[in-house]
Amino acid sequence: MLTHTRANNAALASLVADIAAADGDYPTAIPALMIYRRNAVTAPMPCIYGLGVGLTVQGGKRVTLGNEIFDYGPGQSLITSVDLPVVSYVTQASVAEPYLGVRLELDARLISQLATDPDFVAGAKASGGRAVSVVELDDGLLEAVSRLVALLGEPTLMPSIYPLILQEITIRLLNGQHGPTLRNLVAQGSPSQQIARVLSWLKVNFAQDLSMEALAAKACMSPSTFRQHFRALTGMSPLQYLKSLRLQEARQVMMNEGLDAGSAAVRVGYESASQFSREYTRLFGAPPLRDIKRIREAG
Repeated sequence: MLTHTRANNAALASLVADIAAADGDYPTAIPALMIYRRNAVTAPMPCIYGLGVGLTVQGGKRVTLGNEIFDYGPGQSLITSVDLPVVSYVTQASVAEPYLGVRLELDARLISQLATDPDFVAGAKASGGRAVSVVELDDGLLEAVSRLVALLGEPTLMPSIYPLILQEITIRLLNGQHGPTLRNLVAQGSPSQQIARVLSWLKVNFAQDLSMEALAAKACMSPSTFRQHFRALTGMSPLQYLKSLRLQEARQVMMNEGLDAGSAAVRVGYESASQFSREYTRLFGAPPLRDIKRIREAG
């Protein structure tokens, strides 16, 4: 069985390497599918992981969430069921044996539809826990992802077939070891679902002046219960989460719209430019202007 799994992973690695012939990120004609190649280890990069699954096909990757560390190598996958501010970096890569990775964005509506279908037979029951997990890939999932990547070579058939393969992958995820993490997202009335609704709201309204009491009310919880379930799901406090969202957005608008640090701070909800600069430096390792210059010089 182990030999068969390695063979399936090697087949997927060959498909990915054919597409990602050079170092970089590769969006594909399948909107949910991204392919990555790195020829060297990378510096830690703060970013937001949304609902999706990442596969390491070759090399190694590390994701940190607060004080927790998630390493995943060939044949392993990391899933996130809500938007999470993480720090991500490649830990094993070289020109001779580059890091190769695949990222699939998942459809919350499809997950909900499948998980609540009375004819759907689920695996392990959903339980409370973090909105991120790392597990070994089984052969069925590896083969389904390989078929999805191979479908890029059949542009005429691709639009009709890729939604079916994505549905198969979602079913396999729900039935596998990632299933409890995903079903927490859609378990009606569960604390995870209530917190997930607040996270979706925060993603759009993070620049507003927000109080803990108002956020707790949106989750229909007391402030103390809200903080407890929020940390259990995301690995951080609501304040830490909000701060990460604001700083990530500030970085994006400085990069994409050319805003200065003061304007970006106001845009994302900061009243104090000095506080913004301190917290930005703590997260990204350099003051705003120096950080943006470093990114642009790195291409």
